[in-house]
Amino acid sequence: MSISIRRISTFVLVGALVSAVSILVAAQSLGSAGTIQGKVVDSTGAVIPNATVDIKNPVTGFERTTATDSSGLFVFRSVPQNSYHLAANAQGFGVAQEDVDVRTSVPIDLTIMLKVATSNTAVEVTAEAADLLENDPSAHTDVDSGVASRIPLESNTSALSQIITYSSPGVVADSNGFFHPLGDHAQTSFSLDNQPISDQQSRVYSNQISANAIQSMELITGVPSAEYGDKSSLVAVVTTKSGLGQTKPSGSVSFDYGSFGSSSGTVNLGVGNSKYGNFFSLNGLRTGRFLDPPEFQSIHNIGNSETFFDRADFQPNPANTLHLDLFLARSWFQAPNSFDQAAAGQDQRQQMKTFNVAPGWTHLFSSSTLLSASAYIRQDHVQYFPSANLFSDQPETVSQNRRLQNSGVRVDISHAKGKHNIKAGFQYSHTALSEFFNFGITDPTVNPVCLDSAGNPVLDPTITDPSTCSSRGYVANPGLKPGLVPFDLTRSGSLLSFRDTGAVNQEAIYAQDNITLGNLSVILGLRGEHYAGLSEAYSLDPRLGLAYHIVPSNTILRFGYAHTLETPYNENLLLSSAAGQGGLAQNVFDPSVSIPLRSGRRNQYNAGFQQAFGRYLVVDGDYFWKYTDNAYDFNTLEDTPIAFPISWRKSKLDGFSFRISMPEMHGFRAYTILGHTRARYFNPETGGLFFDNNPPSGVFRIDHDQAFQQTTNLQYRFFKRRDGWAAFTWRYDSGLVNGSIPDYATALTLTADQQAAIGLFCGNVLATLNSPITSCSDPNRGALRVQIPADGTENDDKNPPRISPRHLFDMGLGFDNVMHTDRYKMTMKFTVVNLTNKEALYNFLSTFSGTHFVTPRSYTAGIGFTF
Repeated sequence: MSISIRRISTFVLVGALVSAVSILVAAQSLGSAGTIQGKVVDSTGAVIPNATVDIKNPVTGFERTTATDSSGLFVFRSVPQNSYHLAANAQGFGVAQEDVDVRTSVPIDLTIMLKVATSNTAVEVTAEAADLLENDPSAHTDVDSGVASRIPLESNTSALSQIITYSSPGVVADSNGFFHPLGDHAQTSFSLDNQPISDQQSRVYSNQISANAIQSMELITGVPSAEYGDKSSLVAVVTTKSGLGQTKPSGSVSFDYGSFGSSSGTVNLGVGNSKYGNFFSLNGLRTGRFLDPPEFQSIHNIGNSETFFDRADFQPNPANTLHLDLFLARSWFQAPNSFDQAAAGQDQRQQMKTFNVAPGWTHLFSSSTLLSASAYIRQDHVQYFPSANLFSDQPETVSQNRRLQNSGVRVDISHAKGKHNIKAGFQYSHTALSEFFNFGITDPTVNPVCLDSAGNPVLDPTITDPSTCSSRGYVANPGLKPGLVPFDLTRSGSLLSFRDTGAVNQEAIYAQDNITLGNLSVILGLRGEHYAGLSEAYSLDPRLGLAYHIVPSNTILRFGYAHTLETPYNENLLLSSAAGQGGLAQNVFDPSVSIPLRSGRRNQYNAGFQQAFGRYLVVDGDYFWKYTDNAYDFNTLEDTPIAFPISWRKSKLDGFSFRISMPEMHGFRAYTILGHTRARYFNPETGGLFFDNNPPSGVFRIDHDQAFQQTTNLQYRFFKRRDGWAAFTWRYDSGLVNGSIPDYATALTLTADQQAAIGLFCGNVLATLNSPITSCSDPNRGALRVQIPADGTENDDKNPPRISPRHLFDMGLGFDNVMHTDRYKMTMKFTVVNLTNKEALYNFLSTFSGTHFVTPRSYTAGIGFTF
């Protein structure tokens, strides 16, 4: 389905109206970013106008340049918290250099003195080893938009998630833009211009903000500071682009076209002055491969999305600033089919609508004290539609209509002076939940009541009671899930109809001091939390971090500890909690067995280091160990995008991550990230459905456990007159746990379609859609795309089945100034994803994820104009 002209026109009109409203109530959003400001003077103290001032971080690639005004003043706003090398120079003067450490939103005031030049020698500013290091107790990765924009990506619908996956070590890639941070399923929070967002952001749960609107990100994978809670395995601190200070309008218009009939368009515009600024980004996409499908071929998978983001900034005077972030988005897509589902005529679809409004205010009491207050309201409205003929949906039919709305306030005060950098505040949020869900079984073989003497399902629709099997000459099905029998439409059952509303209220207070004692950095923090949803919990969470800089060897050693309150996922929380222990397979929403999902409590330890090798290389390594009582996961409904939060009794997670970065030299930049995770979970389980597969028993490795993954990204800038660039990415994944096929005998029971999907073989015979393998005596047997343990060796904890390893290669080539012009520039780019056309799986028949293939080789070409 193509996007109609009327839909595009309506969307653009709404975006224009919202932008106009934002101009009237404009404000500056500092968020968690910092400000570097000051004046440039000569040796007598006289100000120097038109002096050039640069700040740069050689590791992240963040670089900004400005000039002093007639009063010798300069300012850099929305600077990500990090270490920077600052250089200032002016005609007739030498260069002045110093390092600036931005660790607070309180503005940093500098006075830069330039000395008269003694000769007309050229001055080159180069990074030293110390410029590559951060004396920070918490492991994190800083990502700048300039570097991120050149990473070859497979989809614009979840570009933000893919950038995180390709940039942060310890993050495991999964289907549909989903990622698993450091052994957890999805314990990720976003701080978007100081707005907390902890609900799911992958492309099947919500509409993401466009990567075109993002200026920089700090991806925290170590011990989180006291201001972050809720879901903190990974915290993405996102700073959006701003028009503040842009005396000349800047923007871009681009259009891309590629494989699967994919087309997308983007319009970005930033404009402003010293007091006011506005930036907006408008994006539209249509593709024939919206989601990762259960087949390598994309079947019934058309989708489109539209997003609009606007950030307005206003600073009426130096002491007060205001801000307003606005976001509107909509996506519509078909649920992809397998070959079997396509043959049955299945036609399931999903629509998501998102809006977000986040105003705020900051007040500068003094040069060292800043008050920040913000409010927000955000809603995701998700609708899932069944086929017109319910029996075309196989093996079940399902529909859904749910709303998840967050609103809240956050107020904090920052004080930075001398050795201390203090931040304290409180946060309140209210989450309103509304869920409507219909479900029914449409395949009589899914949950048969009786079996015949050969073990085959008895399809008699009149049999609904297993106690009557013997009187009819059959045996009761030992695997019967009694909770599903009333909803078996093939046995005169009726649709399960669930409708409920609820609310979650959360309050938190926090305080933290970042103390600098020479080469030692210390973090002391405390967070108090109250969670009141379907269950209630209180927690007092200490945070501790230490980092020491060994100057002679350019080494930093760090250690951290955090106690955190892990809160349940909000998506389908009401229905999942009503299912109770063992899920819907055992219970029919009996109030006596209903168990609300409870908050988890975690102890987390991190130990790591940073090592710089001259100005050429920096290595960052971190080890993590996390022990959680009441650990969270998702239970997915077959291959649909519908998932339900569940909890396990406890989890033990540990692993390591490394990032090796080479700053840009002679146009070449590179980094490699590596990670290993061991994710052990313990029964029993609470919530969810669990009717397609039996839940694991005892201790087991969950499906986001992966032994090893790495990503290497190479970027090269060439032909400066045309701003040419080339990028190459190599991603290796050793394979997630895949508990659905513990042995070869189980693989023989799969359908022909399923056997073909995993590449099942017996000797030289390969399973096909028309020729399944039903028996095999050849010792040379297995599967191409899953690893099946040898007979008798499978162990859920020590030797689980896994997805087969895969190597994926992507590349991109582009020119950012094709015509070699000054003001108005033409851009071109070409991207290839999965260069070798590797046929591989993310997962297969996973109780927690379903079945999904990686993207086949695909091409995208784009053209654009910037000014």
